[in-house]
Amino acid sequence: MKTSGLNFRHLYFFYMVAKEGGVTRAAERLGLAVQTISMQLALLEQSIGKQLLEPQGRRLVPTEAGKLALNYCEQIFLLGDQLQDALEASDAGTMRLTVGISDSLPKLVAYRLLQATQQLDQQVRLVCMEDEFESLLADLALGKLDVVLTDRTVRAGGSLKVFSHLLGESDMQLYGTQHLARRYRRNFPASLHGAPLLLPTRNNALRGRIDAWFIEHGVRPEIAGEFEDNAMLNTFGRNGMGLFFAPAALEADIKAQFGVVLVGHAPELREQFYAISNARKITHPAIEAILNTVHDGPFSVSV
Repeated sequence: MKTSGLNFRHLYFFYMVAKEGGVTRAAERLGLAVQTISMQLALLEQSIGKQLLEPQGRRLVPTEAGKLALNYCEQIFLLGDQLQDALEASDAGTMRLTVGISDSLPKLVAYRLLQATQQLDQQVRLVCMEDEFESLLADLALGKLDVVLTDRTVRAGGSLKVFSHLLGESDMQLYGTQHLARRYRRNFPASLHGAPLLLPTRNNALRGRIDAWFIEHGVRPEIAGEFEDNAMLNTFGRNGMGLFFAPAALEADIKAQFGVVLVGHAPELREQFYAISNARKITHPAIEAILNTVHDGPFSVSV
């Protein structure tokens, strides 16, 4: 059997230096002497016959060979972490589910969808990470995530072999503080002409439908803010900066969490929710639980 001859301890030190941008910061992070890190980096470069790091200003950055090595390190140490987690979960009788949550997805929706995993006979340990949609897809393709929850589907013909599974959809409603609701509730939606609105940014799947809805009803609101992150949008809405849309299926939660009231119902506007997996057929029991029980939840599902 062929062995690489690599010292994985030395490789881990390289990985940390590349991530931290310098030996000193990596040594502080690891609780080791700077000389120890430097010596073992030198031994690693000597053993493979290539320079992996080079100075750039005050930082150390990977060379071309270092970039290649760093990509492999990401996968090696990710698999090591997953192995340790799997062994610990096996001893504890738990199942691990690593979920990527798109920053545009309402967090209350993510919570409702993931509730299904807590109804299984085997305990599920959730590991949730939030990021931009494209970054999450890349992590999913690399095996860093089991599933991505998002408000958009993966476009056909992409280079990543990932698959979209429609979980459900909901009508949208407009919410605001008591003060704003009193002002703009009457004669809705015509009353929204000039009203302060908080909207998702234009790369959000819902934004185009909202803009079309405004045109259809002949209103031109005042855009008070645009947000990539849905949680931040809701926070500004709770504090009265403007009116904001949210799923009708979560009306009770929206009112309770953000202290806002209903301004009007927009049944023509619908938001979809998807699970993205790296396999066409779902096999993870916890993800299957989401797919199988979502029909009994607050979201109506398009067939």
